[in-house]
Amino acid sequence: MNQTHYEVTDGIWADHNQKDTLVPLPGQQIQNRGTAIYYHIAHPSNYHFIMDEPDKCKQSPFLVLMVPVAPNQVAARNAIRSTWGNESTVQGKAVITLFLVGLTGGSDSEKAQQQLEEESRQHRDLLQSNFVDSYFNLTIKTMVIMDWLATRCPQATFSMKVDSDMFLNLENLMTLLLSPDTPRQNYITGMVMWNRPVVRNKNSKWYVSEELYPESNYPTYLLGMGYVFSNDLPEKIVEASKDIKAFNIEDAYVGACLKQLGIAPSSPPNPSQFKAYLGQYIREDFFKVITTILGSPQQLIDIWKDIKRPT
Repeated sequence: MNQTHYEVTDGIWADHNQKDTLVPLPGQQIQNRGTAIYYHIAHPSNYHFIMDEPDKCKQSPFLVLMVPVAPNQVAARNAIRSTWGNESTVQGKAVITLFLVGLTGGSDSEKAQQQLEEESRQHRDLLQSNFVDSYFNLTIKTMVIMDWLATRCPQATFSMKVDSDMFLNLENLMTLLLSPDTPRQNYITGMVMWNRPVVRNKNSKWYVSEELYPESNYPTYLLGMGYVFSNDLPEKIVEASKDIKAFNIEDAYVGACLKQLGIAPSSPPNPSQFKAYLGQYIREDFFKVITTILGSPQQLIDIWKDIKRPT
């Protein structure tokens, strides 16, 4: 990818306690190493990896699972490592799972960073970039994921951005991806959101100002809990994002990038396989879905044990 490189000096980027925009911390300066304009705060050229696994895709995996997760959510990462993240081959296809975190804040940040580095040495599945890890920086986090896929893993066939509180049925996902009806270019699917209104209530965590996004409705997008895409898209999305002002609703922001590219999200053949919540646990239901949200890491472990037991 041909990108102008920028370096953030004297710290890192953060939301600076703003609910409607992402801005640099006071006193920060941009050093422009090229001649192009500075794009915006969510563009991944503003960040670099502190922890990286650049050789993970040397064997050209078919599917890469990218999990954005908070630095302190060790239990969530370990639950995934012992369940769906432990599946390296599904229907004969190679799968890898990686976790992306940002920087920790607070008085114990140095200790937390040391723990992350030890976890990385143990598992070799952690990526860390130098943005502040917070809810309002999820757009940055998602764009950094896209950049990693574009620059470190372009040889993969498909990728999936999947949240850390999700159940993921890889057998069903692989069946979808191996279907002759599933395109391998310009393809993205999941739980499709159409004509969703932009929240203008300043008291809502989903608030976005008219300055950042003037339209009254978002373009069609995929709910951020879990969407899968052909791996030609990350580079295209990063490139398209140069022209789209950053706002903090990360899944809608990706939708805006797709609109810029003229790519429409696809409805899955069976939309019921991408579920927000299944409610009460019924074993048979979990055999049918691809993704659904769970309540805790322990619930994931318990459900996984149950669905893997012999019938």
